[in-house]
Amino acid sequence: MRKIVLFSLMLVAMTMSAQTAREFKLNLADNGDSHMVAFLPEKPSGKAIVGIPGGGYSVLSNSHEGLMWSSWLNSRGIAYFVVNYRLPNGDRTRPIGDVEKTMRIVRDSAQTWGINPHDVGIMGFSAGGHLASVISTLSPFELRPDFTILFYPVISMDEKVSHVYSCRNFLGEDQKNPEMVRKYSTQNAVRRHLTPPAVILMSSDDRLVPPVTNGVAYYSAMRSAGNECSMFIYPTGDHGWGIGPWFKYHDQMLSDLATWLDNRQTPKPGAVKVACIGNSITDGHGIDVATQHGYPALLQKKLGSDYWV
Repeated sequence: MRKIVLFSLMLVAMTMSAQTAREFKLNLADNGDSHMVAFLPEKPSGKAIVGIPGGGYSVLSNSHEGLMWSSWLNSRGIAYFVVNYRLPNGDRTRPIGDVEKTMRIVRDSAQTWGINPHDVGIMGFSAGGHLASVISTLSPFELRPDFTILFYPVISMDEKVSHVYSCRNFLGEDQKNPEMVRKYSTQNAVRRHLTPPAVILMSSDDRLVPPVTNGVAYYSAMRSAGNECSMFIYPTGDHGWGIGPWFKYHDQMLSDLATWLDNRQTPKPGAVKVACIGNSITDGHGIDVATQHGYPALLQKKLGSDYWV
């Protein structure tokens, strides 16, 4: 009970400070081993993104894959939350738990922070992209994001076709367990309607994380399931560029991402939920990108943003 009271007081204090301060930190673990840094825009659009830096599950690349994104996102009215997650060190539930807790806090605080709880995305880089894809495919539905942004992501946990150390650091002793390798190779966990829309950005010449067996594999799984997914592959750049201005296609990348974000339509925070009951035809079976062209999607377009089909 004492912990609950203390946490409630902490949220009250944050609520008060958020009215004036646009940046603050919140511990995610009791011992302070993990935390999130929040950046709230002056003119919120309602959209929010939870950022997951990379680092091979051994370190956190928290500059160009983390904090440096705040200005660009805030300028577009997007609230941004960078997760300084705990490294697995033999326990993958540590980073997963930190990100899931962040997703819950952001949605629970949506009204206070000017966020639409139906418009909370996740953005991950390299190993952080793998973690973002785990949250998007395997976490409880109430903790999954509404959209996913993956930069040069590790997707496969098979070290023969992926980044060896990301696989070993995440799986630990289970690295030799075929069932665990398959489970956490997240292209295998993509499901129709249940995996949020995604965009993947990477370089064709990535030497650290092979694009074909990782980012392209996730794209293929998404499209095979009929889910919305876009992919931007730049001719050069190798790996790990993030928002770094040294990336040759930096401006083009930001333009591509901005266009993708702007094209996303989201129900209003208080939208009336509408359920569709039917069979596989109603679901859009056999229709490519059923989430755009199936019956529920067409009904959503007719009803508008005041309803959530």
